[in-house]
Amino acid sequence: MACARILYVTVILVSMALDNLARRIPLLPPCDFPAIYNFGDSNSDTGGISAAFGRIPPPYGQSFFPRPAGRASDGRLIIDFIAEHLGLPYLSSYLDSIGTNFRHGANFAAGGSAIRRQNEAIFESGISPFSLDIQIVHFDGFKVRNTEIYHRARNLSDRRQGPQPQEFSRALYTFDIGQNDLVAGFRQLSTPQLRAAIPDIVNQLAAAVTHLYQQGARAFWIHNTGPVGCLPAATLYIRKAKTDKHGCNKDQNGMALEFNRQLKARVSKLRAELPQAALVYVDVYSAKYHLISNTKTYGFMDPLKICCGHHDSNIHVWCGQRTSVNGSEVLGVSCGSPDSYISWDGIHYSQAANQWIANHILNGSFSDPPLTPITQACLKH
Repeated sequence: MACARILYVTVILVSMALDNLARRIPLLPPCDFPAIYNFGDSNSDTGGISAAFGRIPPPYGQSFFPRPAGRASDGRLIIDFIAEHLGLPYLSSYLDSIGTNFRHGANFAAGGSAIRRQNEAIFESGISPFSLDIQIVHFDGFKVRNTEIYHRARNLSDRRQGPQPQEFSRALYTFDIGQNDLVAGFRQLSTPQLRAAIPDIVNQLAAAVTHLYQQGARAFWIHNTGPVGCLPAATLYIRKAKTDKHGCNKDQNGMALEFNRQLKARVSKLRAELPQAALVYVDVYSAKYHLISNTKTYGFMDPLKICCGHHDSNIHVWCGQRTSVNGSEVLGVSCGSPDSYISWDGIHYSQAANQWIANHILNGSFSDPPLTPITQACLKH
């Protein structure tokens, strides 16, 4: 209890110090982002994997939409709260041809995606074929096709159906990817092998950023990877792992921290390589781990509890699925109060947790350069 009080007081003091520092810094005008282009995995997928391989079933989406909306959560994701914060519509998935609106951007993320291509099938391992390089190819095609349609349009009304060509350079480019590279590595590689692979993984993300820069992109908002060792799904299958006081897998979190350390250093190097770019590195790991470490303080229950699904002894029925056990059907249904859970389905965060995290990263509290809110992510510091 004493340690918890000390941690809580420390967080309060740090927050007050940041607030005081922010007051001393002249207010800069907010960026006028006309669009968002997002690249990532299920943490920011708004319908890609659902469109490509079959709709995500109920009760996904129940807390907000209130139906399955292509998101691996009971409601909105961090990318949705980013769009809200910037006054833009929710992003339509590039892969979803139904009900799409790309006027203010597009989402190239797909659940299960990794930065590097993985030699696995999605139906065997859950790893998506839409790796980051493929997402970049999709963006390139989208931009070229959109520009062609714009110049062929006969009137102003037709030209307003999609992004204006000149707006691509003023848009915000967001990244939330890398978790599945680690998850696949935990299965396939030894610890030394995975550690040795991290520089290549990070360099491939940097190559994607560089490519977009060469295409005219200038403002980048790059999330690091979260504490994968704190995902409840990890604890269901790894029984003998070393855990911290919150029940998180120490080795997996250690690898995530190493990935993040190298990613931050590479983003810093990119600032020198891409002189006209504004690159913001966002420490999502620290935001998520702080929430997990202080669940009761923020009104959440045990971070390893899962809201949706049935997990009892050796029976694991994932959210929205069903199975037969001894002649009886067992359903992976939702709990009664998703807003009190951090984990929605054992892998993905609940809408309430996503909103808490968004509120604490969008104001710049976890940004590098320090105190760079997303509304000023177009400005070089």
